[in-house]
Amino acid sequence: MSANATRAVGVDIGGTGIKGAVVDLSTGELLTDRIKVPTPRGAEPDDVLGAVREVLQRLEVSDAADVPLGVAFPAIVKNGRTLSAANVSDSWIDFEAETFFENGLGRQIHFANDADVAGVAEMRYGAAQGRDGLVILTTLGTGIGSAMIYNGVLIPNSELGHVHRAKHGKDAEAWAAYSAMERDELSWPEWAERLQWYYSHIEFLFSPDLFIVGGGVSKHSDKFLPLLDLKTDIVPAVHRNNAGIIGAAALALAGERRGILDDTTEDLADRTAH
Repeated sequence: MSANATRAVGVDIGGTGIKGAVVDLSTGELLTDRIKVPTPRGAEPDDVLGAVREVLQRLEVSDAADVPLGVAFPAIVKNGRTLSAANVSDSWIDFEAETFFENGLGRQIHFANDADVAGVAEMRYGAAQGRDGLVILTTLGTGIGSAMIYNGVLIPNSELGHVHRAKHGKDAEAWAAYSAMERDELSWPEWAERLQWYYSHIEFLFSPDLFIVGGGVSKHSDKFLPLLDLKTDIVPAVHRNNAGIIGAAALALAGERRGILDDTTEDLADRTAH
């Protein structure tokens, strides 16, 4: 794997679809068409590996070991091990996913949480590009995913969708995710009231410098973001459905596992000190 690679493959594994593309690491632009295949029924590891292999074949990079590969996955991911499973088989819980994929594909890869890679995409190439301080991305969909990035460094597996709402006995995503809006047939203003509670709570806990809202519903951000009253700037994500691919590709390089900007260790230390 070349530390000087100018392109990488990003693969985004979801509960219903697996998509991938080759990404220009300097711009975040897709260099190929986006390839998408259905997630196999049951989403067992062997079957998902086969689907990822098909994506790589269709991208014509199956044998291109010099092109780094990053994978976004709907789970807590720690040191290449998946510790949870969302909309995939429970076989992924406490599973050596990175090693399994490296052995199955015959190449080095980097596994990361899907919301985390979306945050990376926005930090490097999107709504948070050039922003210092604490940036929190949330993805509003079936649940609420989150990514926390401080001075360009990813703080992985934040899982802020699971903060608890004591009054209703539910965690935040059960109360305020986009799926809750659909389930409870809420209007945009009614849903915004729930989002107001959520973002106000997260704002109180972390005092971020920027909120970014991702997920498919972000294309309708004009319907609900103006209804929120926060001290922190809150903006829609730029990359939306391609964020997983772009962020996974950005994290593919071994050197990218510690931070997502092109700073040296000294540069990062200097940024943090200021």
